[in-house]
Order: sequence, then structure tokens, then C-alpha cells
Amino acid sequence: MKVVHWLFVISIALFVSGIGFVVASARTTRHATQPTGPAMAPTASIKQIMKGIVGPAATVVYGAVGANITAQGVDEFAPKTPEEWEAVGNSAAALIEAGNLLLMGNRLVDKGEWVKLTNDLINGGKEALKAADARNADGVMASGEPINNSCDGCHEKYRR
Repeated sequence: MKVVHWLFVISIALFVSGIGFVVASARTTRHATQPTGPAMAPTASIKQIMKGIVGPAATVVYGAVGANITAQGVDEFAPKTPEEWEAVGNSAAALIEAGNLLLMGNRLVDKGEWVKLTNDLINGGKEALKAADARNADGVMASGEPINNSCDGCHEKYRR
């Protein structure tokens, strides 16, 4: 009789432990919550983003820093006023956001080279933004290379 009593006590203990594990695991399992913001629906085409955002913004970043060779020598130029630096920073931010737009919805051409080149554009824009915020002309100049390489690589592969 004592053996049956102990088996009953052990089975009750295992049952209660099992219920405890089920409750504990249910508490740790979380489901992803849906975003609470408004649904985003892509409107502009890739061509419109390129002509309306990327082209003008890249032109500002490329033209912000450089040098002109004249008969009198080399004339280097860079933004001088806070407003000029702000314009460069705004254009760099536009490049970053344009890259984000190019990765949205049906604009995602493929998950390979398109994503890589778009991320290169975003990273070049981040370099330019950081340099503009620091008023670093050399940094803005250096940011032109990854931006240009991403544009050239993308146009080589995807431009129709």
C-alpha cells in the first residue's frame, strides 16, 4: 500500500510540474506586434525617385567640395556658411532616405545586387551626412566615391 501511495504522490508532483512548465513557456512566448502607424503604400516609381531625389541630392554632394584649375592656380572650394553645410547635410539625408524608398515594396528589384548597391548608396549618404555635420570637406569629398560607385554599378546592371 505504501508503494502505491508514493507513486500517487510522485505522479501528482510530476503533473503539477508539467503544468508549471507549460505556463512558464507560454509566458515567455511573445508574438510579434503589428506596427501601429499608418500603412505605407509606395507611390513614386524608381525613375521618379532617381530624377526627383537621388539626382539632385547627389549633385549637391558632388558639387559641394572640389577645385578649379585656373591661370592663377588651383582654387579649392567647400561650403563656408552654416546654411551651405546644412544644404549638403540635407542632400546627404535625402540620399539615405531615397535608398530606403528603393528597398520598399515593389521597388525591390531583387534581393541580391539591388540590395547591396542600394545599401552602398545609403552608407555613402551616411558618410556625407556625418562629414557635413562635422564641417569636414575631406569627408564630403571621400563620400562621393561610394555614392558614385553605387550609382554606376546600379546603372550598369539595371538601367533600361
